[in-house]
Amino acid sequence: MNLPIEAYLIQAVHGLVYGMLVFLVASGLTIVFGMMGVLNFAHASFYMIGAFIAYSVTVYLGNFWLSLAISPGIVGSLGIVIERFLLRKTYRMGQGAQLLLTFGLLFILNELVRIIWGGSVLSVEAPALLSGEVQLFGSPYPVYRLFILLVSFLLLGVMALLLLKTRIGIIIRAAVTDAKMVEALGTNVPRVFMAVLGGGAAIAALAGVIASPFLTLHLGLGNDALMDCFAVIVIGGFGSLLGAFVAALMIGELQSFGVFWIPGLALVFQFLLMAIVLIIRPAGLFGEKE
Repeated sequence: MNLPIEAYLIQAVHGLVYGMLVFLVASGLTIVFGMMGVLNFAHASFYMIGAFIAYSVTVYLGNFWLSLAISPGIVGSLGIVIERFLLRKTYRMGQGAQLLLTFGLLFILNELVRIIWGGSVLSVEAPALLSGEVQLFGSPYPVYRLFILLVSFLLLGVMALLLLKTRIGIIIRAAVTDAKMVEALGTNVPRVFMAVLGGGAAIAALAGVIASPFLTLHLGLGNDALMDCFAVIVIGGFGSLLGAFVAALMIGELQSFGVFWIPGLALVFQFLLMAIVLIIRPAGLFGEKE
């Protein structure tokens, strides 16, 4: 295509926006899997529920900003309940039981969304403050997409500070490496597990809230995110937050330029990248070999 460089730059920004959304959803799943060894199929449903709660808050309370607090609180509490009363019982049964449980929860939560919100495609209007456009590389660009980037990078910075500079972050990183040793040193690891899964669910819900004016809301929203999350984990490396960040950006750009150049094969590029990474580095780009 003989297009000006500005068109490619705009497309790169599109990919960055989508990649950061994918990272927000995948980051919680990455930490949960790295620390707890639980590949939680239900995680993307937290993202979907967060988006639908944002719809209800915006429609019935007339305030999108409230959903930024309400949705993560509700979904994070749901994640804590699931870990405490369901998932914790499977830790000694192995990953097979955990996969069956979380896969079942995926269907239950999807059906719950269908019962509450129906099967229609819904949409959320961006708040008036963010509904305009600005000039970017000589073209009008939606302000709301730049807001997504701002929130995503702020959350990335908060997560980095939490994991690298705080005591709870040190405990989480240590538990990712050796949970039994951390427990032997006197830390209540089950409580940390519960907090991590609840926090991951809340972050996924927050991603759903900020994605709700950007994407249409439908029952397959969580399943779409689930495929991207697993691609991020495989490409970036199991349990690596840095790997999840790099992989999410790669997937975002692949999706953006894939749709730009060959729309029918955009999804193929993502799985082709997964295959190449698995051939070259089976543990992922930033994963460690067992």
